Amino acid sequence: MDQDDITSDQVLNQQEANIEKTLRPQSLQQYIGQSKVKNQLQVYIQAAQKREEALDHVLLYGPPGLGKTTLALVIANELQVKLHSTTGPSIEKAGDLVAILSELQPGDVLFIDEIHRLPKNVEEILYSAMEDFYIDIVVGQGADAHAIHYPLPPFTLIGATTRAGQLSAPLRSRFGIIEHMAYYDENELMLIVKRSAQVLDIAIDDTGAQELARRSRGTPRVANRLLKRVRDFVQVAGQEKITAQNAASALDQLQVDNAGLDQVDRKLLLMMINLYQGGPLGLKTMAVNIGEEQETVEAVYEPYLLQRGFLKRTPRGRVVTAKAYQHLGINPPQKNGE
Repeated sequence: MDQDDITSDQVLNQQEANIEKTLRPQSLQQYIGQSKVKNQLQVYIQAAQKREEALDHVLLYGPPGLGKTTLALVIANELQVKLHSTTGPSIEKAGDLVAILSELQPGDVLFIDEIHRLPKNVEEILYSAMEDFYIDIVVGQGADAHAIHYPLPPFTLIGATTRAGQLSAPLRSRFGIIEHMAYYDENELMLIVKRSAQVLDIAIDDTGAQELARRSRGTPRVANRLLKRVRDFVQVAGQEKITAQNAASALDQLQVDNAGLDQVDRKLLLMMINLYQGGPLGLKTMAVNIGEEQETVEAVYEPYLLQRGFLKRTPRGRVVTAKAYQHLGINPPQKNGE
């Protein structure tokens, strides 16, 4: 019975992975949004191909869920080379990186997600690999220790990070192409939702796509996640199409409001209002009070709240804005003398 359960889980996980893969665009033409980044990358890719060189190293940074991993896949597809993927935390020691680098063929793309979390000793090996395409491997111990010079084929490193400020200056300076991934606008998200709905074989009208786009935090990953959950509600209700009405009903049940704020966003703002009169408040105190990791608050929740104008940064800390009070239906505190 346990074996059957495991097999079922594996099948479901594979099905989910296949769906996610299908939702991802495969080319720059299919990739929706990030027009400035796409246009520049198109030039760099074509120039590298004309020179028959590896594309210069690329750093993609911005909030999570904006398509950095997908763009790395698209770049590899456009270059018609193999993509090797890993993450900063999974490369624990120098030998792990050496093993990955030794598998690269000329022109290949090595994608490192969360590159800001690379251990320092591993990062230092990347310097010569990125700049001069070689690594020096120390073998043996004590008096027998000696370095072996190991040449590498020209390759392209694509690093992705939500915390560009945590990258060391030496590593950042070795990226020839540095691109910021911005939040998507409503029209771009509508196109993404429509395309994903077609892949998922669920009918959706323009009003339904707009409702989902409006509540998706400017983020394609969130849009696709909410689309799949709204699909569940609609199909269980025996309805054939996602509309503004049934999308809004499902999203209300998921506690995603009309500005895209979820439970944690509102919990954060209400905590600051009720316990600290709206701030100013430090990031660590914010995270402790809502039971989230500080890095999660800084990378996931704070950027969107800042972008929507619900929070602002001051020299003394984060402060809830009048716009947030209005959105939550709370009267802002009166200033002295009012």
